[in-house]
Amino acid sequence: MRGDAGRKAGDAGDAETARRGRPRSEAVERSILEAVVKLFEEGVPLAELSIERIARTAGVGKATIYRRWKGKEELFVDVLADIEPPDPKLPGTSLRDDMIAFLEALRQRGLAKRSSLLLHNVHAQMLSYPKLWKAYHTTVIEPRRRMMLDVLRRAVDAGEIRADLDLELVNDLVVGPMLMRTVVRPDTPLPDDLAEQIVDAALRGVRPPG
Repeated sequence: MRGDAGRKAGDAGDAETARRGRPRSEAVERSILEAVVKLFEEGVPLAELSIERIARTAGVGKATIYRRWKGKEELFVDVLADIEPPDPKLPGTSLRDDMIAFLEALRQRGLAKRSSLLLHNVHAQMLSYPKLWKAYHTTVIEPRRRMMLDVLRRAVDAGEIRADLDLELVNDLVVGPMLMRTVVRPDTPLPDDLAEQIVDAALRGVRPPG
């Protein structure tokens, strides 16, 4: 009971801080994200990761979590995005350079997933939770797809690739081989120059003639 009272008092203090116009504490959010990672590392399955358990591990009240995330799915997506390699910063110098930078980020993510038991286990479990997978796809995967499609549209405008092509298909032709190596066939090699190999092979088929 004393613990519950302490948490309620802490939540009241958080509310008072918010009323004063102070920004939310990044340290609190970090402690919550790290609490989820800690529980993952201890082998706690997704099904047993309740908001109450996360709050207890982070040393905060449940209300503190709910003020930042609507529920477990939204919180887990942020945790996954936090522990994965960051999205690439594209150089913008040419279609080839942007494609290579994008695919290299996927290669690095594949390497990280192979070396991280945490990433591997969490992703494997996530496939059993359609709502969580959908949230992850919407907030993490889809923005990356839009990033590449924007690169391809700029390339069409610049005359770097043919204008008659289906850009969704071109995107799949470029990204597909890397996903095959990193997701479908995780035992295959990921050499340092894999991104360059894929991009150069794809560009030979989509560049304007002449």
